[in-house]
Amino acid sequence: MKILSKNVYVGPNVYANFPVICYQIDIGELENWPSVKLGEGFIDGLVAALPSLQQHGCSYGEEGGFLRRLKEDEGTWIGHIWEHVAIELQNLAGSSVSFGRTRSLKDKGCYYVVYQYHQRDVGLEAGALGLKLLTHLMPSEVQTAINANIEDDFNFAEELTDFIKMAQRKEFGPSTGSLVAAAEARDIPWLRLNNYSLVQFGQGKYQQRIQATITSETKHIAVEISCDKEDTHNLLNDLGLPVPQQLMIYSERQAVRAAQRIGFPVVLKPLNANHGRGVSINLTTDEEVAAAFGEAQKHGTSRAVLVESFITGYDHRMLVVNNELVAVAKRVPGHVIGDGIHTIEQLVDVVNQDPRRGVGHEKVLTKLELDTQALRLMEEAGYSKDTVLEKDQRFFLRSTANLSTGGTAIDVTDIVHPDNRDMAVRAIRAIGLDIGGVDFLTDDISKSYKEIGGGICECNAAPGFRMHVAPSEGKPRDVAGKVMDMLFPAGSNARIPVAGITGTNGKTTTSRMLASIMKSAGFTTGMTSTDGVYIDGHLTVKGDMTGPTSAQIVLRDPSVDFAIMETARGGIVKRGLGYSTCNVGACLNISADHLGQRGIDTLEQLAQIKRVVVEVAQDCVVLNADDIHCLQMAEFCQAKQICYVTVDSGHGLVREHIRQGGMAVVLEKGINGDMITIYDKGAHIPLLWTHLIPATIEGKAMHNVQNAMFATAMAYSFDTSLENIRQGLRIFNTSFYQAPGRLNIFDEHPFKVILDYAHNPAAIQTITDLAGRLEVKGRRRLVIAMPGDRRDEDILEAAKIVSSTFDTFVCKADDDRRGRGHDEVPMLLKKTLEENGVSASDIQTIPSEVDAIEAGLASCEPGDLLIILGDNITRCWKQIVHFNNVSEKKVTKKDAPSRDFPEKLYQPVEHKFELQEGTRIVQDERGVHIVVERDEESD
Repeated sequence: MKILSKNVYVGPNVYANFPVICYQIDIGELENWPSVKLGEGFIDGLVAALPSLQQHGCSYGEEGGFLRRLKEDEGTWIGHIWEHVAIELQNLAGSSVSFGRTRSLKDKGCYYVVYQYHQRDVGLEAGALGLKLLTHLMPSEVQTAINANIEDDFNFAEELTDFIKMAQRKEFGPSTGSLVAAAEARDIPWLRLNNYSLVQFGQGKYQQRIQATITSETKHIAVEISCDKEDTHNLLNDLGLPVPQQLMIYSERQAVRAAQRIGFPVVLKPLNANHGRGVSINLTTDEEVAAAFGEAQKHGTSRAVLVESFITGYDHRMLVVNNELVAVAKRVPGHVIGDGIHTIEQLVDVVNQDPRRGVGHEKVLTKLELDTQALRLMEEAGYSKDTVLEKDQRFFLRSTANLSTGGTAIDVTDIVHPDNRDMAVRAIRAIGLDIGGVDFLTDDISKSYKEIGGGICECNAAPGFRMHVAPSEGKPRDVAGKVMDMLFPAGSNARIPVAGITGTNGKTTTSRMLASIMKSAGFTTGMTSTDGVYIDGHLTVKGDMTGPTSAQIVLRDPSVDFAIMETARGGIVKRGLGYSTCNVGACLNISADHLGQRGIDTLEQLAQIKRVVVEVAQDCVVLNADDIHCLQMAEFCQAKQICYVTVDSGHGLVREHIRQGGMAVVLEKGINGDMITIYDKGAHIPLLWTHLIPATIEGKAMHNVQNAMFATAMAYSFDTSLENIRQGLRIFNTSFYQAPGRLNIFDEHPFKVILDYAHNPAAIQTITDLAGRLEVKGRRRLVIAMPGDRRDEDILEAAKIVSSTFDTFVCKADDDRRGRGHDEVPMLLKKTLEENGVSASDIQTIPSEVDAIEAGLASCEPGDLLIILGDNITRCWKQIVHFNNVSEKKVTKKDAPSRDFPEKLYQPVEHKFELQEGTRIVQDERGVHIVVERDEESD
C-alpha cells in the first residue's frame, strides 16, 4: 500500500468543519483482498487487539455495525478498516474522536481516508500504529504479495502502551484541559500557543492567556510573593492570619538550633519549592532535623531552608478564584491498606493499577513511588518494602498530601465553616493573586479555626485543579468555569468580528475595500491577502498569506478588533481554514483557475472547495447571484441571512428573494449612472453612484464595481452605518501603494498605462471589458502572459478573449515558468492570437518580462492605452514609472479610437430565472435559494 499524499487540516475543510487528517492511498494488491478474503484470523486478531471496535456503528448507526461490515458479503477494504482503527486508537489514548470517512477515487485501488484528531502528533501516530497493526495481522501470503515490512518481535500491547504514554504527554494536563473544556462550553475560542500549557482564549483585542493556572491577569509581584515562603508567612502573620512559627536558616547547625528554639515537633521545607518536594514533617529529634535539612536544600533553588512549628490536623487545599472560595479538598497522603497477604511493595503495585493514576500530572491521580521519603517512613516504623501489613492497616508512604506525590482528594466544599472560608479569601487577597490555593491544616474544616486551631502552611500561585475537577471522593467542582467567568464576565466579548472572503477573482480588492470601510467605522483591522498580512493598514508579513497560519497571526494580534480573511483555494486544499467560524462569509465568483491541480479538475470541484468559507459563516453569507456555482452554495449555509449581489437589476431569483424580505445588493441604472442599492426586509436603500468610487474608474471598471458591491454587502451585514460604507468606498483607490497589482493606473506619460495581476481567463475578461469601455484616442495595446501551471485550454481561452479588443500584443512569460519551456507560453499565446484573426505583424513574442514591458512601453504613442498583465508587480511598476523613452508624436484628428464599444442599453424588465435540471427553489425565513438534488453517501 502506498501513501500518495497526506494532509493535516487544522480547521474547517472540505471533509468536515473541524480538524481531520486525510490520506490519499493506493492499496494496490489489497484491492483484491477485502476483509472477508483476508480471513477470520485477520478479523479475530483485529477484534482481539482492539475489542472496543465493537462500539463502532459505522454506516449501520448501531453498536457492532463496523464488525458486521467486516464480515458481511465481501467485507470492507483496508482503507476503511484503517480509518476505524486510527479513530479507536485515539480514543484509547484519551482523545474523544468519532468522525471518519473513506471514499474511492477515480483510479482503481485509490482511496482517500479521513479521520478526526485533537492533537496533531497523536492523530498521525494513531495512523502509523494502526497501519502497522493491520499489516502484521494479514495472512503471510498477503504480506509477501505487498512486500510488507514485518517485525518478528512486534508486540502490539507494548506498542499500544507506548502510544498512550506519548499521547498523554502531548495532551493538556488536567488543569489546562479543564480550562479548555470550560471555554468550549461557553463558546470561547481558544488557541494552543506552544507544546505545553500556554493557551490563548478569545481573539484579537479580547484575548486572555493562561499557562497552567496562571492567567494574563495574574500579577507578577503576587506570584513572586507566593513563591517566597518567608515573605508569604510574614505577610499573613502581620494580618493576624493563622500561621505557624517560622525561622529561616542556612546550615544544618542552624536548623537544629531553630528546631530547639521553636520546640519539637517541627517541619522543614525549602524556601521556594513546590508540589511538596523536599518537605519533611513531624520531626522530633536533632538527627531527623539534620537529615531533613539536606533533603530540603536538594529540592530548593535557594540555600535558605525554613523551620516551622508542626501543626497537626488534616491537610486541606482551599481554592480561591476572583476573591471567592470555589472549592475545598481534603487531601490524604499517598498510602496503602494491608490485606494480610501482600507486601508493601506489592500493595503499591495494586494501587498503581488504578486507571486514574498516571505519571506526574498526566492523569487525575499520580502513581505511588517507593522513594527516599517512603523508605524513611518505613524505616521509622520498623518496616521494609517486603513487610506484610495486617488486614485493613493503613500505612502512609508520604508525610505530605500533595496529589503530585500520590495523594488522594475528598471534596469538602459544602461543609467549610464561614470563618475558614473568609480566612482563605483574606490570605489570597493579601498576596494579590487572582487564582490561589491555600494549604490549611485543621482537624475539622467544618469548625472555625478560631475555636479548634489550625494554620496556613502555604499559599500557592498556579494551584492544580485536578483534585477539584476529579476528586477521589465527593462532588466534582467546575473551578475552571469560575476562571472563565472571571476572564470573560457575562456580557463581555471573546470573539472579534470575522469576515471570510473567497472566490476566484477580486478577493484582495474586496478585502481592501472592506478594510477601508471598517477603518472609517473606527476599527483596527487585521487583513490577510495574497500580498501579505496587514494590521491597521500596515504590512507586517509580506507574501501570499491566505492560509491558516496567516489567519492565526491576525486572531492572535492583541490590537486587532476586526478580522478580514482573504481565503484562497490553496490554503483550504492543503490545511483547511485558520478560523473555526466567521460572522460573514462571501464567495465572489467561481471561474477556471488552477484546474488540473491537486485533484481539482472541474468548476464544480473548485466550488466545493471554496464553499467551506460560507459554510462556517454564522450571521450572513454573501453570494454572487450572477454565478450559478455561487448560487448553489446557499443550500449548504447555516447562516441567519443570505445576501445576494447582482449587477442585473432584473434578476428573477433576486427579485423574488427581495419580495420575501431577503437581503440583496443590486446595481440599478439611473439618470446619472449606476447606483449601488441595498434591499433589506422590504426597504430600498440607495447607497452610492459607482462613478463616485475612485477604484471603478468612473464606473467603467465593472469588476471593481462588483467588488465594491460585495464590500458593501459585507459591511452592511456587520451593521456598519451607510455613511461609513460610503466614506470607505470613496477614499479607497487602486493606486500601486494601496492595492499593488490591482488596476494600478499611471498617466504621467503621454499615454495611459494600467498594471494588473489578471492571471486567469475570467480576470482577463474583466480587464478586456474595461479596455473596451475606456475612451482611447490612440491604440489599445496589451502585454500578456499566463502562469505556466495553467491548463492549455485556459491559456488558449485567455488569448481568444483579448484577440478582438486590442490592437497590438506583446506575449511574455512569467519569471517562474512552472514546468513550461522558456518560450512555451508566449508562443502558445501568439499561435492562438493568429488563429483568431490577429496579424502576425501586431504580435511580438518576448519571453523576458522586463524586455517585454520595455517593448510595450516603447511602442506606445500619445493617446494610447497600454495594459500590462504583470507577474513581479513591484518591478513592473518601477519599470513603468521610470520609463523615459516617450514618443513625441502628437495625436491628430485622423487618429481615431481603434474600436467603438457602445454601452448596452438598459432594459428595466424582470428576467425569468431558469432552473437547471435537478434543482428547485426553496423558501425560508432568509428568503429564497436553490437546492440541488443529490444522492446520499454512506461509509
